[in-house]
Amino acid sequence: MSVAKMLSIGLCECPFTWARPSHDPAPSLQSRVFNLLLGRLPYKQQLASAEAVQPHARKLALAPASHEPTGLGRGVEATLTKMGGWPVYYTAPSSGHEGCNHVMFLHGGGYINEIVPAHWRFVGQMTRKAGVVCVVPIYPLAPRATAKDVVPKTAELLRMLLEDAGSAKVTVVGNSAGAGLALAACQWLRDRGHRQPNRLVLISPAADASISRPEQMAIAARDPIQDIPGIIEVGRLYAGELDVGHPFVSPLNGAFRSLAPMTIFSGTRDLLYPDSVDLAARARAAGVAVELHLLRDQPHNYALMPTPEGRQARANILRAVA
Repeated sequence: MSVAKMLSIGLCECPFTWARPSHDPAPSLQSRVFNLLLGRLPYKQQLASAEAVQPHARKLALAPASHEPTGLGRGVEATLTKMGGWPVYYTAPSSGHEGCNHVMFLHGGGYINEIVPAHWRFVGQMTRKAGVVCVVPIYPLAPRATAKDVVPKTAELLRMLLEDAGSAKVTVVGNSAGAGLALAACQWLRDRGHRQPNRLVLISPAADASISRPEQMAIAARDPIQDIPGIIEVGRLYAGELDVGHPFVSPLNGAFRSLAPMTIFSGTRDLLYPDSVDLAARARAAGVAVELHLLRDQPHNYALMPTPEGRQARANILRAVA
């Protein structure tokens, strides 16, 4: 299988020495090879500086990428509608969706990149194997849209889904930037007295846009995908007129009381993983039930990658949303 083909299937994640889980297996051979392949591709170069990010973001703003579903697989039907001016896709099992539970999926991409085929394959897998209806908002991207508008509107869409779902279970699943958006939207709902979803599944969450922890310098050298200057610039673009520390942009700085139970996936080759450890600790301290799946030497978004660790993470997610 070519590197490009492997990367089109998904992305990876890992844990920290001071937050090591009780079972800390060595990474699989496939995972170690995949980390090497990731390091040979241009992802990290694209985040090496603010100057590298800016033309990429401008190009995407002028010529937006397609958001049409690609790779959902057999047995899945997709319907496009508009809600609040945003395109919103619904996917459902072709066999029928009466009585199905619901998932709102919020894609990653650093708030500047559109949903990609790897995300759609994951949506198709959840729809088909867990038998759920997935709701996929195509939220507008920075710099033309910023957190001040994106977070409240995402929260409103989630509020409407929760109302429409009635007694059915609703899970919010987000990866990377989408996971940060999911957390911020749930904080917005809580602050306004609205119902929470049944669970939050956060894959490599982008929870703190400041990237200001001293230990992140060392982790950045090992992260095959991300680098600090580019992530800081992406956070600045998404923040717009807000401070990057605002909870809309950095939901780690928000309150955690009365939020939905959380399942978090992260790995120790992920520049963002210390924030996941901190997020889990703050949520638990506020009385929120948390499962933290922290794996050694797994990269950012490992739960979506074609490795044994990624497949196990996805199996856990399918059980959580079904």
